[in-house]
Amino acid sequence: MHLLFSVEGQTWPIKLTGGAERTRNAMLRSLPLELQLHTPKIAGSHIYWHAPFVEDVEGSTHVLDAPAGAFIYWPVRQFLEITFAPLQAENAQITVLGALDAPIEGIAALAAVLKRDQGRRIISGRLTLNGGDRQEPEPAAPLPVDILSARARLWAKCPEDIARVTSSRAIMHPAGPVFAAEGEARVLHELLWWIRAELGRRDEGALRQTAALALNKAATRLRDFCHMDETPALLFRLETAMAEPLDFGTLLDEAIIVAGRVGAWLDLLIPWNDLNEAFRAALD
Repeated sequence: MHLLFSVEGQTWPIKLTGGAERTRNAMLRSLPLELQLHTPKIAGSHIYWHAPFVEDVEGSTHVLDAPAGAFIYWPVRQFLEITFAPLQAENAQITVLGALDAPIEGIAALAAVLKRDQGRRIISGRLTLNGGDRQEPEPAAPLPVDILSARARLWAKCPEDIARVTSSRAIMHPAGPVFAAEGEARVLHELLWWIRAELGRRDEGALRQTAALALNKAATRLRDFCHMDETPALLFRLETAMAEPLDFGTLLDEAIIVAGRVGAWLDLLIPWNDLNEAFRAALD
């Protein structure tokens, strides 16, 4: 089975391999997937995009053992990725879903453009199934309609309150609010994953309270420090849902998807390569 990864007039086939059936099926149910590419900040030689599903690691391959051209799912980061060279200095277990079925040089060239342009423009793409029957989408989670519809809007388009956070030219703006917001969303996303890892091992009531506090803290900072409204409102709604008689695992996965998507939209605003070059120049 092959996927087609298409970006800016170019298309690369990806061959699905291995036995990660649970993760593969979750990904196939999300297709066709409109995506926005991110440039890496730590691990180096890969390109990635946000995944609209939550799955535990399957097959458990160390990320540094993924060969060039591997197509992987990185659970705690919640990204689908294509590598194009050995990665650097990361310690994580990932799920290998397949491999690029084309010369690696094309992805390396795309990565160079992405590294140069992130923060200046969004590089979008599409992931589709090459032929065959499309899997039926997963039924909507048994959650309140207002949460599901808000998440759908968040997924489909960058919220206005996130898009405009770069427009201010007040003292130390926009860098201060953008970095603060991106950091809050990223830490919230990671903490929710940590809570998920404790399901069945710790008291559910305590985990619900922890998730609610984490959501409240992030939402308050986005609202009060970063001048947002729509995005923190969804986080506050998820906070109140933690006290409602809803399936905790399902609700937690929904919160993870929301927090990850918020962080992903904010990440796309940041010209990471320009900032890194300026940081090096200042240090040198």
